Amino acid sequence: MDINNQLAKIKVIGVGGGGNNAVNRMLEHNIKNVEFFIANTDVQVLHQSKLDSKIALGKTLTKGLGAGGNPDIGKKAALESEKTLLNILQDTDMLFIAAGMGGGTGTGAAPIIAKLAKDLGILTVGVVTTPFSFEGKKRNSNALEGIDELMKNVDSLISVSNDRLIKLIGGLPLKESFQEADKVLAQAIETITDLIATPALINLDFADVCSVMRDKGNSLIGIDHAKGDDKAKDAALKAISSPLLEVSVTGAKDAIINVTGGPNVSLLDANIALETITSQVGNDLNTYLGISINEDLGDEIIVTIIATGLKDTKNKPVENQSNIAEVIKTNKAKYVYDLQSSKESINKQTDDLEIPNFFKKRSSIYY
Repeated sequence: MDINNQLAKIKVIGVGGGGNNAVNRMLEHNIKNVEFFIANTDVQVLHQSKLDSKIALGKTLTKGLGAGGNPDIGKKAALESEKTLLNILQDTDMLFIAAGMGGGTGTGAAPIIAKLAKDLGILTVGVVTTPFSFEGKKRNSNALEGIDELMKNVDSLISVSNDRLIKLIGGLPLKESFQEADKVLAQAIETITDLIATPALINLDFADVCSVMRDKGNSLIGIDHAKGDDKAKDAALKAISSPLLEVSVTGAKDAIINVTGGPNVSLLDANIALETITSQVGNDLNTYLGISINEDLGDEIIVTIIATGLKDTKNKPVENQSNIAEVIKTNKAKYVYDLQSSKESINKQTDDLEIPNFFKKRSSIYY
């Protein structure tokens, strides 16, 4: 493929329960030019999804009954289904693998799928969550081992801390806490696909994403917004200080920085955001800048950063940063999820929202 072609063939595979839930959530947003799959060892879970494309991993090994929280079973199940996975991975330019780490299927199967993709030359990005502490030492230990294995087989890995999330969302019921974690996974992937697919004043394309994300290891996505005289600086500072991220932006090697504003957004705004970020990260940061307009933003600015090549340095959130809820104002009026008042979901749709294909087709499962 010509990497300058904006119609890059992007696929997302949600692996295991957390990954499945994240993909199911993305389907609600009617994302265009992205093909979705879910993979699981539990066939009953697959049947509950409205998605048309489902992958039953390890049918012979697990009998469709799940991995029982054992990553080794998840790994063997993916290896059993290698031929099916390779067929699905054909004709793919970029693959996102979404998973909640710590269980059996996501932890064990995600690294296998990543290796198959990377061996085919596909730009492969892992987007994962780490367990809540209350899920126990074993699950947390499994997650760390799974992330280590996944890191060996992806170009870039974005890891979101559920423990950091719970500090933001407060005392929600258990089910809603897990739902918020699913939302964060979905939003991370949507952020990148939007940057590739959305036309802009200064455009970011698939070639830019390849340059920033191929063979770069630890990565992060930060997004935040601000108003007022110092809006560009404020939004940039908050974007690089997301409280959900496991690693610090300090020492990043490459970054995509996108500035979205109302009709009056200027090159000066973009330059201030860029200088603010490089002053915090280091002047050696190799940057790709995009600028886009959203008429609905008025005086507001949104700054998005995808930073790669990070050291494994724990993130230390700054004071007075905004909640993630106010952050995820997507460039299109899809759905906005409020994690600050997360007992409510704000469902905002465009007037011309099409009925997604998964409502029109019968479900099929790949074995």
